[in-house]
Amino acid sequence: MSCLIKKLTASICDIGIRVEYLTLICKDSSKSFNDIIRGVCVMNRQPAVAGTFYPANPILLHQMLDSYLNDAESAANSPKAIIVPHAGYIYSGPIAATAYARLKKAHDLITRVVIIGPSHRVAFSGLAVSKAQSFITPLGSITVDQKASEIIAKLPFVSYLEEAHTYEHSLEVHLPFLQEMLDDFTIVPIVAGDASPDQVSQVIDALWGGDETLIVISSDLSHYHNYVTAKKLDKTTSLMIEHLQYERLADDFACGKVPVSGLLKLAREKSLTIKTIDLRNSGDTAGDKARVVGYGAYVID
Repeated sequence: MSCLIKKLTASICDIGIRVEYLTLICKDSSKSFNDIIRGVCVMNRQPAVAGTFYPANPILLHQMLDSYLNDAESAANSPKAIIVPHAGYIYSGPIAATAYARLKKAHDLITRVVIIGPSHRVAFSGLAVSKAQSFITPLGSITVDQKASEIIAKLPFVSYLEEAHTYEHSLEVHLPFLQEMLDDFTIVPIVAGDASPDQVSQVIDALWGGDETLIVISSDLSHYHNYVTAKKLDKTTSLMIEHLQYERLADDFACGKVPVSGLLKLAREKSLTIKTIDLRNSGDTAGDKARVVGYGAYVID
């Protein structure tokens, strides 16, 4: 049987995933095309906001992260779960760094990170995982734990939806921080749509694991109030978070209300505590004070 092997690269523009595979063209072959390429098809989620939310140049990105993390205090204990903001780095990077700096002592212990962020571009019910084998950033490639994704995809409200991941920044902006702080790890990227706190808590609980697993919840706080009003609103929201009062959270209190509520529900069930380690807004970092966005960093040890 004579065969011709061709390497093809296709960019699937509508879902933003690049596919590289070998096509094996054989005479007298009983294998179908799908049989042939199955197992050698590689799907990589490409960065969507590199160059806008954070530097696309890896050297500049490393320098920016290093500056934020060096200004933040480390801690004796590494957190099990964190809530961190997802705006452009000049706005929310210093606040996110206060949580990520606490991973320093667990740099070689954490080998899996579950990241859940709200959907900003695609409306859907439930939660969305991805079939991508890796997520790419300017700092390199991060392998997706597909076995973990398969586990939660068995839940009736979890589905594979690449469109939810393609341009979503709420997960992507956290990846360089993780690459800077951890040695060797995989991720379970999850975008939250219209989901209940119970649904989100079920997903987190299924992937809770032990010391090897970190839970990252992505959320900003209030949007577009003046500085004084935002500080009051975000302080109130932070108290609700600390008291695990997810039922009281409103959509305009936190854009990541859905994943935050799921974590708080599970924390209450597990008798865990959460604390605020930073609370600022864009008026404190890089924006004016007439119209600000709030950012908080929270940890469950």
